[in-house]
Amino acid sequence: MEEIGTLLLLAVSAEAIWETLLMVKLNGGINKEKLGAIVIGIILAIAARVDFFYIMGVPLAIPYLGMVFTGIIISRGANFIHDIIKITEVVKIKNKAQI
Repeated sequence: MEEIGTLLLLAVSAEAIWETLLMVKLNGGINKEKLGAIVIGIILAIAARVDFFYIMGVPLAIPYLGMVFTGIIISRGANFIHDIIKITEVVKIKNKAQI
Protein backbone atom coordinates (compact mmCIF):
# COMPACT_ATOMS: atom_id res chain seq x y z
CA MET A 1 0.00 0.00 0.00
CA GLU A 2 1.26 3.47 -0.77
CA GLU A 3 2.48 5.67 2.08
CA ILE A 4 -0.57 7.97 2.04
CA GLY A 5 -2.89 4.97 2.14
CA THR A 6 -0.89 3.49 5.00
CA LEU A 7 -1.10 6.72 6.99
CA LEU A 8 -4.83 6.97 6.35
CA LEU A 9 -5.42 3.34 7.32
CA LEU A 10 -3.46 3.76 10.55
CA ALA A 11 -5.16 7.06 11.42
CA VAL A 12 -8.66 5.72 10.82
CA SER A 13 -7.83 2.51 12.67
CA ALA A 14 -6.33 4.31 15.67
CA GLU A 15 -9.38 6.52 16.00
CA ALA A 16 -11.74 3.57 15.53
CA ILE A 17 -9.95 1.46 18.13
CA TRP A 18 -9.87 4.30 20.66
CA GLU A 19 -13.52 5.26 20.08
CA THR A 20 -14.54 1.61 20.43
CA LEU A 21 -12.68 1.27 23.72
CA LEU A 22 -14.33 4.46 24.99
CA MET A 23 -17.76 2.88 24.32
CA VAL A 24 -17.06 0.36 27.10
CA LYS A 25 -17.58 3.08 29.73
CA LEU A 26 -21.26 3.81 30.28
CA ASN A 27 -22.39 6.44 32.79
CA GLY A 28 -19.72 5.50 35.32
CA GLY A 29 -20.28 1.80 34.72
CA ILE A 30 -19.41 -0.81 32.15
CA ASN A 31 -21.30 -1.30 28.89
CA LYS A 32 -21.45 -5.10 28.99
CA GLU A 33 -22.80 -5.42 25.45
CA LYS A 34 -19.91 -3.44 23.96
CA LEU A 35 -17.33 -5.21 26.12
CA GLY A 36 -18.80 -8.56 25.07
CA ALA A 37 -18.65 -7.60 21.40
CA ILE A 38 -15.00 -6.55 21.77
CA VAL A 39 -14.03 -9.77 23.57
CA ILE A 40 -15.83 -11.92 20.98
CA GLY A 41 -14.24 -9.95 18.14
CA ILE A 42 -10.75 -10.43 19.59
CA ILE A 43 -11.31 -14.15 20.21
CA LEU A 44 -12.60 -14.65 16.67
CA ALA A 45 -9.73 -12.71 15.10
CA ILE A 46 -7.09 -14.63 17.06
CA ALA A 47 -8.78 -18.02 16.53
CA ALA A 48 -9.06 -17.40 12.79
CA ARG A 49 -5.62 -15.72 12.66
CA VAL A 50 -7.12 -12.71 10.91
CA ASP A 51 -5.00 -9.57 10.83
CA PHE A 52 -6.73 -6.70 9.03
CA PHE A 53 -3.50 -4.72 8.82
CA TYR A 54 -1.65 -7.62 7.17
CA ILE A 55 -4.54 -8.09 4.73
CA MET A 56 -4.41 -4.39 3.82
CA GLY A 57 -0.66 -4.61 3.15
CA VAL A 58 0.52 -3.04 6.42
CA PRO A 59 1.84 -5.90 8.56
CA LEU A 60 2.56 -4.90 12.15
CA ALA A 61 5.86 -5.87 13.79
CA ILE A 62 3.89 -7.67 16.54
CA PRO A 63 1.53 -10.09 14.73
CA TYR A 64 -0.78 -10.74 17.69
CA LEU A 65 -1.24 -7.02 18.16
CA GLY A 66 -2.65 -6.85 14.64
CA MET A 67 -5.08 -9.65 15.49
CA VAL A 68 -6.17 -7.95 18.73
CA PHE A 69 -6.71 -4.63 16.94
CA THR A 70 -8.57 -6.51 14.21
CA GLY A 71 -10.85 -8.02 16.84
CA ILE A 72 -11.61 -4.59 18.25
CA ILE A 73 -12.37 -3.29 14.75
CA ILE A 74 -14.50 -6.37 14.00
CA SER A 75 -16.61 -5.55 17.06
CA ARG A 76 -17.75 -2.39 15.25
CA GLY A 77 -19.58 -4.50 12.66
CA ALA A 78 -19.49 -5.24 8.95
CA ASN A 79 -20.49 -1.77 7.77
CA PHE A 80 -17.55 -0.22 9.59
CA ILE A 81 -15.09 -2.71 8.08
CA HIS A 82 -16.55 -2.04 4.64
CA ASP A 83 -16.12 1.72 5.11
CA ILE A 84 -12.44 1.35 6.08
CA ILE A 85 -11.73 -0.88 3.08
CA LYS A 86 -13.56 1.52 0.77
CA ILE A 87 -11.53 4.51 2.04
CA THR A 88 -8.20 2.73 1.56
CA GLU A 89 -9.18 1.49 -1.91
CA VAL A 90 -10.06 5.04 -3.01
CA VAL A 91 -6.67 6.28 -1.79
CA LYS A 92 -4.87 3.47 -3.62
CA ILE A 93 -6.72 4.29 -6.86
CA LYS A 94 -5.90 8.00 -6.55
CA ASN A 95 -2.24 7.21 -5.86
CA LYS A 96 -2.03 5.01 -8.97
CA ALA A 97 -3.65 7.72 -11.09
CA GLN A 98 -1.00 10.22 -10.00
CA ILE A 99 1.88 7.96 -11.00
